[in-house]
Amino acid sequence: MNAPADISTQRPTRRTDDWTALVKARLSLMVLATTLVGFLVAVPGSVDWPRLLWTLGGTFLSAAAAAALNQAIEVRHDARMHRTANRPVAAGRMSVTWAVVVGFALGYAGCFMLAMRANLLACGLSALTIVLYAGVYTPLKRVSTLNTVVGAVVGAIPPMIGWAAASDGLQRGAWVLAVLLFTWQLPHFFALAWLHREDYARGGFRMLPSVPGGESIAAQTSVLGSMLLVPIGLMATLLGLAGLASAVVCAAAGLAMTWFAVAHLRRLDRPTARNLFLTSLVYLPVVLLALALDRGPTSGMAGVRGGRTVLQEAR
Repeated sequence: MNAPADISTQRPTRRTDDWTALVKARLSLMVLATTLVGFLVAVPGSVDWPRLLWTLGGTFLSAAAAAALNQAIEVRHDARMHRTANRPVAAGRMSVTWAVVVGFALGYAGCFMLAMRANLLACGLSALTIVLYAGVYTPLKRVSTLNTVVGAVVGAIPPMIGWAAASDGLQRGAWVLAVLLFTWQLPHFFALAWLHREDYARGGFRMLPSVPGGESIAAQTSVLGSMLLVPIGLMATLLGLAGLASAVVCAAAGLAMTWFAVAHLRRLDRPTARNLFLTSLVYLPVVLLALALDRGPTSGMAGVRGGRTVLQEAR
């Protein structure tokens, strides 16, 4: 294997690029997308735009805090990996102390914003994601392959934050969205870990595809997770959270994921892992958009009948 490229020979990095990398901007924006859908599906009528914007702002700051703390904790391991060696903390352009200070500051700001402008439930869920991501998932990556399951739990919480902020509670729809996000992350992250399995091993991380015998288990789990996406997606319609159009999109997207997951299981090579990973990247925005555009209010059977029935308030 080739040694990691010397940082000094790489293209100069702008300060703004360092900040973008420190907060893992793309991942944090994905978190915002799931939070947004949770908020919109929870209250399908008129949107409380100020509360929504405050919720998204607080959630982004919390996600950014978790990312900064993660890089402070993993600095030595990130420095060994090709894909992470140029991150600002791993490359030495930002100190570990500074990353920790920024992480705590962003975390407090995000949770405070949610507590003051949304509610304490959303604040508590946001704080939980930071603790699980930085305090459990991050150290577990060096100890057990179960880290992916914990990471999937973390990724399942943001839509619940949005739901809680909009409805002041966690009704069954919030759990459907959470289960959907949890399940999607298994084939998504196993495909990513397969593509970078040598790099993860170099960094000292115990990812399932990089341990002996783990490649096949990860691929089998990806198939199971992809198959489960179909009935889980249909639950949104069966429970009245969305209509028939959403059911069709969720089913088609889940079947597409299953197709590529099975192809990867049969061949266990880099091209099929890449195809599964790219398909997962398409699946999430497509399904989230369908849920947001085709959201209720509907009755429990309205989606099955192909129509919408506004729930009548109890008199």
